[in-house]
Amino acid sequence: MQPSISRDRFIQINIVVKDIEKAAKAWSEILGIPVPEIRLNHLESHEQFRYTYRGNETPCDLKVCNIDMGNFVLELHEPVGGDSSFQEYLDRHGNGVHHIGFEVGDQRDEVLDALKEMGFDTQRTVGYYPGSSWTIVDSEDELGVNLNIKPVR
Repeated sequence: MQPSISRDRFIQINIVVKDIEKAAKAWSEILGIPVPEIRLNHLESHEQFRYTYRGNETPCDLKVCNIDMGNFVLELHEPVGGDSSFQEYLDRHGNGVHHIGFEVGDQRDEVLDALKEMGFDTQRTVGYYPGSSWTIVDSEDELGVNLNIKPVR
């Protein structure tokens, strides 16, 4: 089975950084935009929404900054507490591109099943939030970057 990931459904580049304030300021200067808002996200499972890292319900905190690039979002993450895919990446590589994201609509499960059949770990990180979900597919060694598969943004 081949995954149905269309190139025109590319929606995101995520960069993990050690200092989000410094990175956001630098991006704003390069792009000629105001410094984007930085917010703190706390990720953990609760009654309605599940969050797992490497198969375990493990809470974490991230500073997050989104920069609208027109057809996609440039997303900066700085891990600030707890185990996460983002902290794992930062510890292993330092600053860098953690994942690229694709919106696959109602084919989410089909795409993830196909990627799993291809040998990818589709459980690196799974998170649900109101109206959607996201799955980080562990593909660094094969693709040079992880994938983020989302039904909708």
